Amino acid sequence: MALFALGDPHLSLGANKPMDVFGGTWEGYVEKLSAGFGVVGEEDTVVLCGDISWGMSLEQAKPDFAWLDALPGRRKLLLKGNHDYWWTTASKMKKFFAENGFQTLDILHNNCHFYGNVALCGTRGWFYEEDQQGHNEKVFNRELIRLEASLKAAGERPKLCFLHYPPLYQGYTCPEILALLERYGVERCFYGHLHGGSHRLAIEGERNGVDYRLVAADYLRFVPKLVLP
Repeated sequence: MALFALGDPHLSLGANKPMDVFGGTWEGYVEKLSAGFGVVGEEDTVVLCGDISWGMSLEQAKPDFAWLDALPGRRKLLLKGNHDYWWTTASKMKKFFAENGFQTLDILHNNCHFYGNVALCGTRGWFYEEDQQGHNEKVFNRELIRLEASLKAAGERPKLCFLHYPPLYQGYTCPEILALLERYGVERCFYGHLHGGSHRLAIEGERNGVDYRLVAADYLRFVPKLVLP
């Protein structure tokens, strides 16, 4: 049994937005993801840190869910990314997964899951790009509430946090999110969203007691990152 993380698979099996058009590392990315999941065992857990599917609805994203469900791993925990337009209420998503027999898919949203005694917490997070579009205080505060709810649900267990947006990168920090991670004693934080040339902006390593790691799919060469054995 092992725990892995990977963000931004950007699947497009039911929509016409394949990432192959960007060339470079993204060429043949679905096949690379399929091969990369070879490191995942049948009893393992994988946290997918947002930007799962380009589908605009659950129905359009259905082929992507089916593809993910068929990959190795007993659990795939899905986080919301900024391009997950199919995302809806947790009850609707869980019902859709159940009705379609997607037995390995679940949601990490306003809750936490457990890997042994370790709590897996997370939410979408917040990003400087959002500020550039006009700081939406209501949406931002909602993300803070969701993150704190997830961290509180962990109780006193050791905590890992998974976000879509980086809470810090070169020239930027989100102090409110960093403060929550530090206050609740999060040991490690994994995030995605940064692609291509933006990889150089990523901050990795320990900051104020929290270890940060970028797990965007193209950064990992489409191989899920081992988090815990």
